[in-house]
Amino acid sequence: MAHSVRVGRRRLLAAAAAAVTVLGFGPPAVAHPAAPGTLSETSQLGNRRFVVTGDRMFEVGAEDATYPATGFHTRGEMGGFWTQPIKLLDGVWFAADGTWLRADKFTSGAGYTQMSLAGPGGLTVQRTDVVPDGGRAALIGLTVSKSVRLTVDAHSELMSVYPWGSTTPSQTDFNLPDTGAFDGRNLVFRDRGTPPVAGARAHDYAALVGSSLTPSAHALGAGMRGPQGDVICGDPAPAVCDDTPYGKGTGGQLTYDVAGGRTVWFAVAGSDQGLAPARAELARALRDPAGALAAKKAARAAVARRTTVDLPGDRLLQQSVEWSKQNLADSVQESHDLHVFTSNQGTQFPAPTGTVDEVRWMGAGWPDYPWIFATDGEYSAYAAVASGQFQAVEDHLKALRDVSEIANQRSGKVVHEVTPDGQVYFGANADAGNTDETVKFPSAVALVWRWTGDNRFRDDLYDFAVRNMKYAVALDADGDGWPEGSGNVERPGMGAEKLDVTVYTIRGLLDLADMATAKGDRATAAWATAQARTREQKFEAAWWYGGDANSYADSLSDPGNVKTYQRYWIGAVPMEAELPGGAPVASTAHALTGLAQRERDCFTGEFGFFHTGTGPTSDPAGNKGPSCDTVTSAVQSERDIFSLGNSIMAVAEGNFGRLTQQATYTTANARSQLDPSVWEMPGAMPEILPSPDFGTNMSKDFLSRSSVLQTWGAYGILWPVVHQQLGVDPDLGHGLVSVVPQLPAGQTHIAGSDIAVGNGHLDVRADQRGRTLTVAVNAAVHARLSAGVVLPAGTSVASATLDGRPVGTRVTHTTRGDALLTGPTAAGRHTLVVTLRQ
Repeated sequence: MAHSVRVGRRRLLAAAAAAVTVLGFGPPAVAHPAAPGTLSETSQLGNRRFVVTGDRMFEVGAEDATYPATGFHTRGEMGGFWTQPIKLLDGVWFAADGTWLRADKFTSGAGYTQMSLAGPGGLTVQRTDVVPDGGRAALIGLTVSKSVRLTVDAHSELMSVYPWGSTTPSQTDFNLPDTGAFDGRNLVFRDRGTPPVAGARAHDYAALVGSSLTPSAHALGAGMRGPQGDVICGDPAPAVCDDTPYGKGTGGQLTYDVAGGRTVWFAVAGSDQGLAPARAELARALRDPAGALAAKKAARAAVARRTTVDLPGDRLLQQSVEWSKQNLADSVQESHDLHVFTSNQGTQFPAPTGTVDEVRWMGAGWPDYPWIFATDGEYSAYAAVASGQFQAVEDHLKALRDVSEIANQRSGKVVHEVTPDGQVYFGANADAGNTDETVKFPSAVALVWRWTGDNRFRDDLYDFAVRNMKYAVALDADGDGWPEGSGNVERPGMGAEKLDVTVYTIRGLLDLADMATAKGDRATAAWATAQARTREQKFEAAWWYGGDANSYADSLSDPGNVKTYQRYWIGAVPMEAELPGGAPVASTAHALTGLAQRERDCFTGEFGFFHTGTGPTSDPAGNKGPSCDTVTSAVQSERDIFSLGNSIMAVAEGNFGRLTQQATYTTANARSQLDPSVWEMPGAMPEILPSPDFGTNMSKDFLSRSSVLQTWGAYGILWPVVHQQLGVDPDLGHGLVSVVPQLPAGQTHIAGSDIAVGNGHLDVRADQRGRTLTVAVNAAVHARLSAGVVLPAGTSVASATLDGRPVGTRVTHTTRGDALLTGPTAAGRHTLVVTLRQ
């Protein structure tokens, strides 16, 4: 992978309380919020990044209304305004009566942002940034309190998404100089020609900046960066810089005389297909900007109405559900006309081997990973289905399939990383790695199929899924059943066979077998089942490390399948990966031992789960924390806390009913969005949380930070709440849905409504009053329903009724705990009442 994963309590509670929309509750539904509200910040705005996205355009800047050089892929060039697959501008800046405006308050909304700008002479300006979906333009509205002369600076940087700064070729070679012009209303920037690189194609990039008003003056020049200068990001880089050695943009300025009390809208639009399409995008954006903002808010309100939860025992987690749904919606991107080629990790620039007309995907993270990743999408898929965002994950999986088929000549291997122009950085057939992403693909397809019941989607991707598993199973040079190839962790010293690859192979085979059975493909079903069962039977003996490590081995080394233990986060994956039927891969005994070990301070800190735990190392300086075992590892500890790592642990804990322990990791991810002492951008979950070794994003310059918004962390919020606490488990591919909630210890009420399942929805409520458990379900879905409840530890069932009629009291033991299960019965409204014996 390119990105390796591979506060005061009183202030926190006050912020969460201010952010929470008070909900009303009725049996069993939850009243719908219009949107998750807004979150605001007033401190260190110049040291905080913000992101505003649409599906064809996005903007990255600083929360004080400036645009410092940002990001590291093409170092310093990852901020500004982008329309996939090109960058348009470094930024736009506004002045009032000659004074450049900076924000003193920044506000995150659902699908938009706002800034409060203080001007000269008591002038106040409210700035609203929004990127309408379906267009290649961003809108900025300025509401001014009195008449003013507004000046707008814009600095172009028309640049392709690839090459990057350190690849061969690099943007030093590839990027052509921009030209600037004024057409009577708008600034017009162009980048036309053929880069002086073998194999480069001619291009015609265009960007426009304008308003519905006619400017009273304009200027053109090399600078035009508002209050910023032209400090170049050298090596070492200054604390803040404005441009880069790759930059070949130019500038322009527009001036307007604006009456007080009105909102003036500006637009940034562009195209990689020439000037005419860019003009059309600008005109469309400025036709009805207020209407476009209203439409964006309405679309995000629709996102908010799905999967609405009521968690009175954990309002912070409830609010994180709301913002995580919006983070997922923020991630959706689209690009056209991809020319697919493999760059061998940026070292080659061959001719394309095919084209894909259009792709839509869930971007991994901003500003440095807004493109297509397999592993990010495969984890984020669980959050997407739990929030009813089925189309986003379906599109993502189809994009991976379409690009992989071209790049890998239908081998079945899934590509790892694809930029929106079609460059495959890693994951080609020749790359010895990302086996985990190939075997996770069939599981993601099966997940969507179970939640939607969409047989056409399953059938569309089925052949590719079969070839995924055939390809991966064949990566077994020593014939021991464990496929070789890199997994999520990219570190030296690991054996050829990785733990996460093994676990996800078993799951992928069983998910493929389930789909094959439903299709009537008995040969594939038998093959996949036999392959999985053989591996399951020998998994524990082959992989449990034992001793005081209390963990699975991270990898096996040949010859002899020697177990290697290096304390990586993937040690939790056997507990996280859920097989068809609900049981994780890990045995219960080993899972409970392993989870308890990883909850200790050698693996878990204030903000969650370390990438690499602490303990004895071959280099004494490599251990940076307490030791929980006596195994000497060849790698040093790495106490970086990824939001994905927290997600893995949260889901692993939930799979074994450990909801109290789960809260350590869900709370950490939620705090990264909602705690003012932690967040960088209010409401946005980052890639890396505050960590002992990484530090914080805000302690680093804009060139060295992790993503301010990373999609995969939503997995650790939405899946634990919807699938594990509320117990929603659709299997619409087989016409079934199960709802078996588990109340966290000490809590007496949880509820969710409008949880999308197929073309219908589920409402569920679980309550405990004394010795009485009540589960109310409204299943408005074409399926048979099994309702139940996980019993509190140490209790048994005295009696039970379903819709007032006695039902059996036989208890089933599950990894989540003992559960009373009923049905299946017809969908609709049902109430299960269980009286406990304690």
